[in-house]
Amino acid sequence: MIKKLDKLILKSFIGPFIITFFIAFFVLMMQGLWKYLDDLVGKGLDFITIGKFLWYVSASMLTLAMPIAILISSIMTFGNLGESFELVAIKSSGISLLRFMRPLIWVAVLFCGITFMFANYVIPYANLKFVALYNDIYYKKPAFDLREGVFFTHIPNYAIKAGKKDPDGKTIHNVLIYDQTNSLQNNTIIAETGVMTISKDKKFLEFNLSNGFRYQENGNIGDSSTEFIRLGFKSFKKLFDVSSLQIQNTNDSVYRNNFKMLSAGQINNSLDSLYRMNDSLSKRLNRTFDIYLPYTSAQDSNKKTIPVVSSPKNAFDSIIPDSARFIVYNTAIGIANNLKNTLESSGNEMENRKAEIKFHKIEWHRKFSLSMACFVLFFIGAPLGSIIRKGGLGMPLVVAIIFFLQFHLLNMFGEKFVKQDTLSPFTGMWLAVLVLAPVGIFLTYKAMHDSQLFNKEYYYRVAKKVKNIFSKFRIRSTS
Repeated sequence: MIKKLDKLILKSFIGPFIITFFIAFFVLMMQGLWKYLDDLVGKGLDFITIGKFLWYVSASMLTLAMPIAILISSIMTFGNLGESFELVAIKSSGISLLRFMRPLIWVAVLFCGITFMFANYVIPYANLKFVALYNDIYYKKPAFDLREGVFFTHIPNYAIKAGKKDPDGKTIHNVLIYDQTNSLQNNTIIAETGVMTISKDKKFLEFNLSNGFRYQENGNIGDSSTEFIRLGFKSFKKLFDVSSLQIQNTNDSVYRNNFKMLSAGQINNSLDSLYRMNDSLSKRLNRTFDIYLPYTSAQDSNKKTIPVVSSPKNAFDSIIPDSARFIVYNTAIGIANNLKNTLESSGNEMENRKAEIKFHKIEWHRKFSLSMACFVLFFIGAPLGSIIRKGGLGMPLVVAIIFFLQFHLLNMFGEKFVKQDTLSPFTGMWLAVLVLAPVGIFLTYKAMHDSQLFNKEYYYRVAKKVKNIFSKFRIRSTS
């Protein structure tokens, strides 16, 4: 049964959380949009495509928006209660801070679960759709936008220029078209006027030209003599294939096996497969050595003592007949080259497998560490709010940004150190949680004992006492 005290704290928390969550989510989404803005401009994308793009980009931002929203809202909630002396009244009635925080602790646990479920199931799907859509947008050529006096060259093998374009957007004047479909021929079309129309399936652009000339050069490969033809026309229809300007709907199954598109269970299965492939690669490498160097795997029963000479080459030559020496040398060089190539290719393959395993582990730990960050940041924000005792968006927001920057930087550095093989995937991806968890425990302990950690009057009194001690010491030393 929910008591009135629990209702009070939940009611005080839910409003700031909703506001801060959507603000943080919006800011992070705009940051993601700004990152890909250059790839979207000029592509002639419809609102549905842009909406899908923003949705897939914003999905991955929730795991960052949730921790910062919990941090800011918990500081604001307990800061408001402390500023209005409600927190003091609750403590004076014999209710401990942990008891007062209990409903929000369960809320933080709930948000941890939501964040993990989102990171494990929704974000991989959103990443899969985002990569497919982004590649289609990235490789899509700019939309057809014929400007006056400027060549449009995004239709393959054509360069089109219009000297003037009427306000209706269709009628053009002084049209010049260079046809580059055949590198051996220079074909050009010049017309006084023309009308542009798009086919119903939007795959072809139709130019209905009037009063112009066609210049065509005919020739064959290796033939120095060419035929130049000039044809006049009163009306001429020219079709352009603009299907390459349309966005291509790539099947997302192409990217399905990428580690960012997998859930935790699928990552575990992929890791098992990668480990098995590594083992099979090692076994294959050992078999290759046994084939080329069979004497390394068995004890030689027919040992022959080689005379000690000044040069190893002379020692080797002393046991090889002159007739077979050339063949032996060539065979040895061939075996050495084959072993070198095998070792290089196997080494590169093992390095690639090692990198894949590392990236899979990074993504696996990320799903859990980001969800646990919600819990850790709550235990930083709630005690800070009760110690600061300031509500609103002033001091709480400044303190929250400082701690979130620490969390974000530790997250980035940890992942970078893992990629550089400086830290293990567990240590690197959990670095922010491991560093900030003791801070949360310390702040909770201070808040439970009514610490004056952020009370400037306390530090003023301490400074005054230190100053008095130094003044007394100075008087004694002078006397």
